[in-house]
Formats: sequence, C-alpha cells, structure tokens
Amino acid sequence: MLPPVVDVAWWRAAGGDVRLADVRWYLDGRSGRAAYDAGHLPGAVFVDLDRWLAAPGSPAEGRHPLPDPAVFAVGMAALGIGDDTTVVAYDDAGGSVAARLVWLLRVTGHEAALLDGGLAAWDGPLEQAAPDVAPAVFTPRPWPAERLAGVPDVLDPATVVVDARDPARFRGEHEPVDPRAGHVPGAVNVPHRGNLDADGRFLPAGALRERFAAAGVTGEDPVVVYCGSGVTACHDLLALELAGLPAGRLHAGSWSQYSSDPDRPVATGD
Repeated sequence: MLPPVVDVAWWRAAGGDVRLADVRWYLDGRSGRAAYDAGHLPGAVFVDLDRWLAAPGSPAEGRHPLPDPAVFAVGMAALGIGDDTTVVAYDDAGGSVAARLVWLLRVTGHEAALLDGGLAAWDGPLEQAAPDVAPAVFTPRPWPAERLAGVPDVLDPATVVVDARDPARFRGEHEPVDPRAGHVPGAVNVPHRGNLDADGRFLPAGALRERFAAAGVTGEDPVVVYCGSGVTACHDLLALELAGLPAGRLHAGSWSQYSSDPDRPVATGD
C-alpha cells in the first residue's frame, strides 16, 4: 500500500495517475475555497471539509462527526475520485487538515497519502481555474469499527489516550471554540505540529517513534487519538503509521464531543 506521506518528486513521477486534492480549511472562519481559487497546485480539486469529510456537528456528536459513507462517496465521485484512484492530498497547514481525507480513504482500503510539505513544497506556478473532471464511481464503504473509539474508550485506563492539540489547549490555558478547557484525564499530549521539522516536512520514522515513545506510546498498548473535533488527530494517526507503530483508533467526536457533557471529568495542566 502507498505510504501515508509522499513527496513532490513522487507526485511528479506518478504524473496523471494521481488525483491531487486541496483540503484547505481554517478554524478562524476563513474560506478554504477562496484560498483554493486564489491559487492551487496544478490539477488539484478542492475538497470541502464541512461538506464531504464531516457530518453536521452537534454537542452530542462533536463539531466534525464522520460523514455518512454515502455522502462521502458522493463527494469523492463528483471530484473524480473513484474506487481505484490514488489520491495525494495537501493543505497549507502541514497536512493537519488534509490528513482527515487521507485517513478516511486509507481506513476504507483506498490508496491515499499526504503531500509532504504541502502547498509550500511546490516550486512551480499555481493555477486558479478548477480542473474539469469526469465523475467517477466511488462505492460507499462503512467506517471500520476497529479503527474508531468513543467516550468510554478514552476513559479506559488500559488505553493510551493521545491528545493531538497544541499544548496550551491541552493544559487548559486556552480554549477558542469548545465548551470547556482542559483534556481527558490520563491523556498524553503529542501535538500534531511536532510531527514536522522546521521546514514543515515529516520527521524521519525513527524520530517519530522516539517522539511517541517519550509520551508512552510504544506499540504495546492500544492507542486512541483525539483532538478538538477529530480532524488534526488524523495527523497523529498517520504519523503513527509512518513511524511503523500499530494503528491507533480515532475518537471522532474528540474534545468537542467529550467536553459538551459537564458531568465528564476534565483535567488541566501537564
């Protein structure tokens, strides 16, 4: 299977056999579509996170629940992504948003990877016009239960629970969008941004293993990863795979779901 991360050289060599996907989205409300229209990688299609990669949010389910598989399939097909299409996805945030698309595709058996370095890795001209793509056939597949986790799982002491958010949000010093500040008691903080080097490229596999091991993720115990809404957690999940560690599970509702119930315990600090 395709590795979870590929570089520009790999994409160039693959040529027309790959569908490039632009998955820009911004927590501060800026338009990912407007950013795409202003300039995107040659041939890339725009994938709308809120429309195709998430169901409508609610306190009970979180801000970005997984989409219905049928909705996901409609979106992929309309963008020319079929059952056998290889997808390389990027954004301008180190892959933290595009990781959601890549993870959804990979866990359902499709060939997909992040473009290492994202938009900034491309040294050629950008395009503004959206490409003309023929609709494809994309068969809906259920999300695999063994790759998902719920609230009971993040409270299970036998599970290593990883919080992929930035340290200030983990410690409860800052909470810009969710009901309460802090983290799930017992969780360890492995911020997704730390998977990258100063140039925005993924760390080597060995360095990623060391990073996870320092947080207690050694591959010996089951791992569940969450973030604010289940999007950037996918970045840590892909980093686990890149590091050669066993697959973790996604808590899709993440902190936005967990923190909506005032009776659930919350921890702050390190």
